[in-house]
Amino acid sequence: MKKSTTLILCTIILCSAFNPVRSQFSLTGQLRTRTEIRNGLGNLVVQGSPVAAFTSQRTRLVFGYKWDRLTFGASIQDVRVWGQDASSVTNNDGSRLMLHEAWADLTLANMADTTVKFKMFDLMSIKIGRQELIYDDSRLIGNLDWLQQARRHDMALLKTVHHGWQVDLGYAFNQNADAFGTTNTSYVPGNLPAYTKNSFGVLVPVPAGIVPLAAGGSAANNSSLGGASIFANPTSTNGATQQYKSFTSLYISRKFNQTKFSFLFFNDNFGKYKMDSVGSAATGYVYGRRFVTSGSADTYDYSGAQHRYTYGLMINHTLGNASGFGKIAIQAAYYKQSGSNRDGVDLDAYHYTLAATYQKGKFSFTPGYDVLSGNDAVAPTGKDNRFDPLYGTPHKFWGYMDYFYAGTGSPAGGLSNAYFKVKYTSNLLTLGADFHNFSLNKDMKKGDGTVIDKQLGTELDLQLSYNMNKFTNIELGYSLMNATVSMPFAKAQVTTDAAAATYRTNGNWFYAMLKFTPDFLYTKPVAIRQ
Repeated sequence: MKKSTTLILCTIILCSAFNPVRSQFSLTGQLRTRTEIRNGLGNLVVQGSPVAAFTSQRTRLVFGYKWDRLTFGASIQDVRVWGQDASSVTNNDGSRLMLHEAWADLTLANMADTTVKFKMFDLMSIKIGRQELIYDDSRLIGNLDWLQQARRHDMALLKTVHHGWQVDLGYAFNQNADAFGTTNTSYVPGNLPAYTKNSFGVLVPVPAGIVPLAAGGSAANNSSLGGASIFANPTSTNGATQQYKSFTSLYISRKFNQTKFSFLFFNDNFGKYKMDSVGSAATGYVYGRRFVTSGSADTYDYSGAQHRYTYGLMINHTLGNASGFGKIAIQAAYYKQSGSNRDGVDLDAYHYTLAATYQKGKFSFTPGYDVLSGNDAVAPTGKDNRFDPLYGTPHKFWGYMDYFYAGTGSPAGGLSNAYFKVKYTSNLLTLGADFHNFSLNKDMKKGDGTVIDKQLGTELDLQLSYNMNKFTNIELGYSLMNATVSMPFAKAQVTTDAAAATYRTNGNWFYAMLKFTPDFLYTKPVAIRQ
């Protein structure tokens, strides 16, 4: 692996260095380290809990090539935590080198190119391979660049631009392997943990074909998906622990003067499963969702999929100008979700947002309000009313401390987020302060059936970013969470007042990030003496 990777990198560098048309090649890199001090990030912690500190690193090498009708890109990425490997690495440590992107973009039509005969559209191309997918402000579809691992999709994307219209049509289909003897397209979600806890609380390997449920649960708690249990479990974006089997996407946008309209349709499909358990009463059980047949006696029908549909419209409109009174950018969006969720429950959910950014000189001020619908524990509808913000960048919208729609889960009752952001931007320095007020969209209950207060807490996020030079950036951040006693109930950390009393209702988080992004083919301009 290491020898082949080294050979590839050397080949890329040599080709880039000696090719006479160097402008067609690009070779850039990124080394990003992030040191974090966590004391209540993502979830509240028990009183007296020690502070966590660590440094993670992402290293990338990005190669690009452009010809008249073909654009090619590849991004090699390595992500690890400092000290995660021993100073002398053995084969048992495994490999964390991965391919973040590798795609080709083939031009099919180009009105401006006389050598391209097909001219029905101004521009049309097809992009195939592992690629990032980003639309609008990354609210629902984005590359999640804050996460060191980031996000990408194995897919094909047909892109068309004509008379100011942009139309993108995407498709993805996932499979675990190309093994011989496979007679169907059953798919076990690929983003599973290697280990889980059984009913005795013992850490055991995840059984083949099983997506485990909540660790350490009993048969009574974990063996059914019906009723309220499915609505009580916190959900995160990206389908939680169940990767999509396939998706079809459609994005249409058009700008009219100072107003941009964009429409998104996203149909992601999830494999069918049945509830199953592995183990025994003596050794403990692992309860989970089985996606492939476990033997000849299994008569469950795994064919087909659960189809989820997300669709809506975003409008961005700009008023004024920076040289006069100032510029006001208004954003409004509304999205619906229907079909069924990944567990087969009928889905009826929505998300809307409204914000206005006033910019004058180097300062900008943004008040806004978000709502993501949730399930009502007092007046349930029998459907899943909780909106899942798909494959976007929750860190950007719902607080830097990632309490909502990130890997730490989110309330079954949905979320209302009123916020105010202030930013100062110059050529070298950016300062930002974000204030969030979080509350539930719908009622949730404690274990005894008492309704909790909807107010969840407030968060303050401070950020400083400094461009030291063309290829070096320093970023510092500090966040404070001031939560109410409802937060641990909403995040499904506790079910009783006694358990909630053991948790702190405040948290803080600090990070320092260094980002180096060299352009290996960049040549510094030389001043000519007169």
